[in-house]
Amino acid sequence: MYRYFLIHKPFNYLSQFTKEVPEHLTLADLGDFPKEVYPVGRLDKDSEGLLLLTDDKKLNHKLLNPEFKHPRTYWVQVEGAISQKAVEELRTGVDIRINKKTHHTLPAKIEVLENNPPVEERDPPVRFRAKIPTSWIQLTLVEGKNRQVRRMCAKVGFPVLRLLRASIGGLKLEGISRGEFIEIKETDIQNAFS
Repeated sequence: MYRYFLIHKPFNYLSQFTKEVPEHLTLADLGDFPKEVYPVGRLDKDSEGLLLLTDDKKLNHKLLNPEFKHPRTYWVQVEGAISQKAVEELRTGVDIRINKKTHHTLPAKIEVLENNPPVEERDPPVRFRAKIPTSWIQLTLVEGKNRQVRRMCAKVGFPVLRLLRASIGGLKLEGISRGEFIEIKETDIQNAFS
């Protein structure tokens, strides 16, 4: 029987169990997981939010296959008051560089958030510049290129200050505190990706 865990990865943790250097923080520092369980996909060290861990290799292969388009939603704090022009560019797709090649991103769903998303303050806090405002957006993609959200936002002139993955398919971050994890059932997985 396969096992499935949802974890709220904190800032400054690697999306893996093995330390590359002794001072690294990894998923192993957040709890004891069965040794066959691995993350499906990654979040950068400086990104936070939802990770799915499982020993279900078939699900892992399905979710990492570029042909299987499933939504991933991110809460993104950017530097500056985001413009309607930038929103439209993100919505229709922008050219970013991946492995020295130009990639035109697929259309994204984007919403400028009136209020901060329901997440704890980051530890350590994001550094702000007193004279420059910030904006929160909710961005939903169906592809997952390396550092894609950061590259997209930088391309339209709004660098990312904070990035959290809020959902993967129908699986949601809400209700899981930073550094915590919950075990879910196979039926939850089936419902999330049906």
